[in-house]
Amino acid sequence: MLRLDHVAIGLPRLADAMAFVVGELGGQPTIGGPNVAFRGGQWRFANGALLELIQPSGPPGGFLHRFLAARGPGVHHVTFKVPSLAAAIAHCRALDYEVVGIFDSQPAWKEAFLHPKQAQGIVVQLAEAHPELGDEWHDGWRPPPAPPAAEEPAALLGLRLAARSREEALRQWRDCLGGSCAERDGALVLRWPESPLRLVVEIDAGAEPGPRCLELAAERPLALPAGAHPVLGARFVQVEQEAER
Repeated sequence: MLRLDHVAIGLPRLADAMAFVVGELGGQPTIGGPNVAFRGGQWRFANGALLELIQPSGPPGGFLHRFLAARGPGVHHVTFKVPSLAAAIAHCRALDYEVVGIFDSQPAWKEAFLHPKQAQGIVVQLAEAHPELGDEWHDGWRPPPAPPAAEEPAALLGLRLAARSREEALRQWRDCLGGSCAERDGALVLRWPESPLRLVVEIDAGAEPGPRCLELAAERPLALPAGAHPVLGARFVQVEQEAER
């Protein structure tokens, strides 16, 4: 069974995001570390949801260098944890999705991606993880220096996206990736068992497919910029807690 594990944002420097992610939103660092092409970590919020931040490393020309050069900072990918990468790939291919970037040589971490041209304007990662076998990322990493965490942390509810058609959105998020779907205010709301995150997909035939904003909830007013965050590139929106009931 697939599970929506986290949303990831690419940005030039993790340290620049700490005042907002920790100081304002109350995110708590969990795991992190280096990678061949990037370094990063994950922060957990009040409802258990994870936000991943990644910054480029290694020589210029890597995927994250290219992403930032083309688009600037912003939402880069969503990751789905799967019990078997091979089975997940076979299921996606049976629905005529092209799967690329397959890396399955290490038992602790195996991954693959839906082809970006088919993935509704966002990178979709499939990952089979076995942390008990060891990994470059671990819970003993040192996150960037941060101010004291907000005493009342926010809940990261999920990601709002746009799609050009209801059929395309359902084919990807429900049929291929296993989300259960409901409809609210004309949008598709997709959830996965045991995941605190959900995706809300607005259907707009004239829109550019892809992320629109990250949605947060809190018992206090959050200090959020009106548009895209100047460091993280993504837009953050506070919604009423009652909307989730």
